[in-house]
Amino acid sequence: MIASLNGTIAAVTKDAAIIEVGGVGYEVRMPSSDLAAMHIGQKTTVFTRLAVSQDAIALYGFLSKMAKDLFLSLQKVSGIGPKVALSLVSTLGPTQLMSAVANGDAAALSKAPGLGKKGAQKIILELKGSINLSELEDGTQAVEEPKDSGTEQVVEALVSLGWQQRDAAQAVRQVLQSEHHEGPVTSQDVPQLLKTTLASMDRGR
Repeated sequence: MIASLNGTIAAVTKDAAIIEVGGVGYEVRMPSSDLAAMHIGQKTTVFTRLAVSQDAIALYGFLSKMAKDLFLSLQKVSGIGPKVALSLVSTLGPTQLMSAVANGDAAALSKAPGLGKKGAQKIILELKGSINLSELEDGTQAVEEPKDSGTEQVVEALVSLGWQQRDAAQAVRQVLQSEHHEGPVTSQDVPQLLKTTLASMDRGR
């Protein structure tokens, strides 16, 4: 079982990152917010889970162990596979996802692509009875997430303007790559990056 990868980011696509470890490139499917914080050439540690089915073998990864644990817990719900579990973590983020389950907010869970209202209600019922949400919440304090807060601010701003999170994250990543921005996005970079990304997204309409 591949539990984690520690290597260099070789490529970032819409749905996955290629992480090179010891000369081998691993394709890792990840949440859009994690992908938006990654840049080619950057060193990273990703917590992973290998999913094997009749149709495919896929490696899923997360920048925090807490997100990985939540991803695994979601799959304990009958009918919830890795694709839907990743969609939930990607759409809501771990903290909002845990809050939605704890508060019985099926409408929030239903925002995730691939999940209907009935599926959301089933998650709430089964997770409340099968995992300790407070333990997962405590884990958010114990894990230091190596995320780029500046990039996240830009993505959140675009979402507040009506863009889908996945589209916003992808657009920000493309702008950073086109400008060869390899370091973390600082608070001073946020206004210009937001302006450039908005212009890019408007041209693509």
